[in-house]
Amino acid sequence: MKLKFSGQVWKIAGAVTFYWVVSITTVFVNKVLLSSNMVQFDAPLFITWFQCLVSVLYYGAYNLIRREKLESSAFDIKIIKAVFPLSIIFASMIIFNNLCLKHVDVSFYYIGRSLTTVFNVMLTYLVLGETTSMKTCFCCLLIVFGFWLGVDQEHFIGTFSLLGTIYGILGSLSVAYYAIKVKEVLPRIDSTIWLLSYYNNIYSCFLFLPLIIFCNEIPVIYNYRQITSFYFWTLMFSSGLCGLCIGYATTLQIKVTSPLTHNISGTAKACVQTIIASYYYTETKPWLWWLSNWIVLLGSACYTRVKQKELDRKASFQQFK
Repeated sequence: MKLKFSGQVWKIAGAVTFYWVVSITTVFVNKVLLSSNMVQFDAPLFITWFQCLVSVLYYGAYNLIRREKLESSAFDIKIIKAVFPLSIIFASMIIFNNLCLKHVDVSFYYIGRSLTTVFNVMLTYLVLGETTSMKTCFCCLLIVFGFWLGVDQEHFIGTFSLLGTIYGILGSLSVAYYAIKVKEVLPRIDSTIWLLSYYNNIYSCFLFLPLIIFCNEIPVIYNYRQITSFYFWTLMFSSGLCGLCIGYATTLQIKVTSPLTHNISGTAKACVQTIIASYYYTETKPWLWWLSNWIVLLGSACYTRVKQKELDRKASFQQFK
């Protein structure tokens, strides 16, 4: 018996695969830039700003080559009102993720960012007013327990970073909120993914400039010895390209699936990312540390199953009516 896959299934599979490849690559490239001995460049906000700038330059070149004129300028007051609030969330999401990655190991990044699903449930209730079942709450408690156990084990082996964990929690909150709000904003710009990514990046470039000055990164940039290094700028442009792709991949995955599926996909991707990182950096972790990862994964999988059943029951009820 041959399995038949519809075009929509292949579209979803392609979007999820693209997101996984881009996201994992982005994490490893950014880790080298943010906290490796090879670079030693302590300016995470500048790195994040440069990622956004590369994206803006790419979109500008793309429009120039195709000789397309945007129907609405990024500085149109209607576009600013519609997109700018989302861009603030977008900027928060990428900076908190980068700051978390700067302070924790790639292998712990999964646990540090594992509360996205929990925040998704909370924000769905607070923003959309949708209630949550007891089974869903139990799944969230399972994820929180896995997160707590992972933090405890990081402390036990002496690699725990309180600052990195706080940034991870804030990053999870930003990702969950972005996933909810992006579907609200997309219809206002004709559901054009690349256009939303362009607007997000151009607004973020302006948002980061005062932050770079406030956090005193200008002297760090000015005094950096490898500022003219070919290796350094290769990494910077690679990071910028990854930033461009991850913005598009995230929005694409949300568009063809749902905010829920996007969060679950991100959690599963992070699990694979943890295994790759542990092997690449030859790290040895205690069994309780690994158990925390599996508990989070189990909680996320159960949550997906529970939500899917709830959606199926809701669809059947509506069809019956």
